[in-house]
Amino acid sequence: MNYQTMTEFNFTLPHGLVGDSETVYRQGTMRLATARDEISVQNDPRVKENLAYGVLIYLSLVITRLGDLSNITPQLLENLSVLDLAYLREFYNRINQHREAHISLQCPHCQQQLEVELALAGERSATLQHNSMKR
Repeated sequence: MNYQTMTEFNFTLPHGLVGDSETVYRQGTMRLATARDEISVQNDPRVKENLAYGVLIYLSLVITRLGDLSNITPQLLENLSVLDLAYLREFYNRINQHREAHISLQCPHCQQQLEVELALAGERSATLQHNSMKR
C-alpha cells in the first residue's frame, strides 16, 4: 500500500453500527489525521471531563463515511460495539503511523524466527505456511 499518495482508507467493521432504522453500517472511509484534529480533541470540554471520550471525538473527525452516513458524530459512535471500537482504534493507528502490526514468532518445529503480520479484528487472517509444516 502506498501511504504517500493515499489520504483516505476504506474499512469494514467486524460487527457494524446499528442505526435507528435497524440498518447495519459496516463499510466506511477514514482519512489521515491532522495536527488540527489533535488540537481540536485536546481543547474539547468533553475530553477535559472524561479523557476516554477523546477517542470518539478523534474518530468522528477522521471517519468521513460510514455506510451512507457522512455526518459522523461522537454521539453516533457511542453505539459501536467494543470490538468495532477496538478495530477503528487499531485502523486509525495503522494508517496514521504508516506501518503494519507485526509480531516475532519462533516455529515450534524448527526453531526458525518468523515475523507475522497481525490481522485487524474482523479481517481474515492469513494462514502461515512454513517449510517444516508441509509434510
